[in-house]
Amino acid sequence: MMISYNKQFVGDVLLVQLATESIVNTEVEQVGDFAILKEKATGEVKAFNLFNASKYVDLDVQGNVEVSPELVEKIEAAIQENGVNLSLDIDFTPKFVVGYVEEKEKHPNADKLSICKVNVGDEILQIVCGAPNVEAGQKVVVAKIGAVMPSGLVIKHSELRGVASSGMLCSAKELAIPNAPSAKGILVLDYDAEVGTPFEIPSK
Repeated sequence: MMISYNKQFVGDVLLVQLATESIVNTEVEQVGDFAILKEKATGEVKAFNLFNASKYVDLDVQGNVEVSPELVEKIEAAIQENGVNLSLDIDFTPKFVVGYVEEKEKHPNADKLSICKVNVGDEILQIVCGAPNVEAGQKVVVAKIGAVMPSGLVIKHSELRGVASSGMLCSAKELAIPNAPSAKGILVLDYDAEVGTPFEIPSK
């Protein structure tokens, strides 16, 4: 789930995206203060807009909103109040975690890309990386699927030159870490960083 709010430019509307993939053919259903965006072919709810948002939630932000159990509880109360037939199944697991690069091999179709097998504690992810300094044996910051970068970029499943990639290895600059080096390359963590633990990115 990705939530954004910008009262100054968009109005008092909470924009909620439930799926990382784009809607191919949108169907909109209006129920009370909700505009529900569905995939027309399947009827699957991919996103919704909550109008008059300040009536339901207290927000003092402009841009991406942190998804917390408290916020989801208030949105669920708004869903019930408006009689919307919608159930939220939210993944609260950390989206930025410490990973360990177990393997690195050259991409068969791109000289500057590497295919990495990265241990994030509970699974091994295949991530295609273009950083010149990535090597097996490093501890790194992994942005998992669904992570929202400080720039607003949402991490999605992708395919780079024919190879599937499930996440991103992050640089200090991409994580908006103060005084990040200008040279290209991922952030390599200290040896004692624990694989699978959350990595807290600085708040704006």
